[in-house]
Amino acid sequence: MIGIVDYGMGNLHSVSKALERLGATYIVSDNKEKLQSCDGLILPGVGAFKDAMEILNENGLSSFLKQWVEDEEPLLGICLGMQLLFQSSEEHGHTEGLGFLPGHVKRFAGKTRAGDRYKVPHMGWNQLRYLQPEHPIVDATEPGHVYFVHSYVVHANTSDVVVATADYDGDVPAVVGKHHVFGTQFHPEKSSTLGMSMLNNYIRYVAEGRE
Repeated sequence: MIGIVDYGMGNLHSVSKALERLGATYIVSDNKEKLQSCDGLILPGVGAFKDAMEILNENGLSSFLKQWVEDEEPLLGICLGMQLLFQSSEEHGHTEGLGFLPGHVKRFAGKTRAGDRYKVPHMGWNQLRYLQPEHPIVDATEPGHVYFVHSYVVHANTSDVVVATADYDGDVPAVVGKHHVFGTQFHPEKSSTLGMSMLNNYIRYVAEGRE
């Protein structure tokens, strides 16, 4: 059973439909007792880091998620949900994140070192480059194009948590992971066959952990 964490800022419908197409059993809930009964969780997210953390803190879900990870249960963050896995963000002022992965979230500069401007947000399809091709999330997949929509980017403190990158004025962490915590900056549920394969890899990882 996969639990999709509902805190009012996630793309719940498309993630739910993707799991449905993959034949996964899932629930969408903000109830901690119901989520606790799941085998793995997905933390989606669309919007501002600061707003998301305020909601997670107010409803006790941040404490729940920290205990979940401390208990070595699997967690996948998607888009903003991936950014929330890190230590902090500068979006709308400094905000502390969940702190599961080492690093900070900063806005794209919008200007190269040479002074050329580029579009923010980073929106559309972009090619992945695998740094850890045997990682459970990307295992047995080929690095193709996936769909991004984001104005802020993770700056990881250690390279070992970066599984795959995309090029957008430099390397953008696109897939991250450490132990049982994973994240995708792009939307796998909107990223055609490759994205669905990664979601399926996560479902398989969760299932194998329960065998």
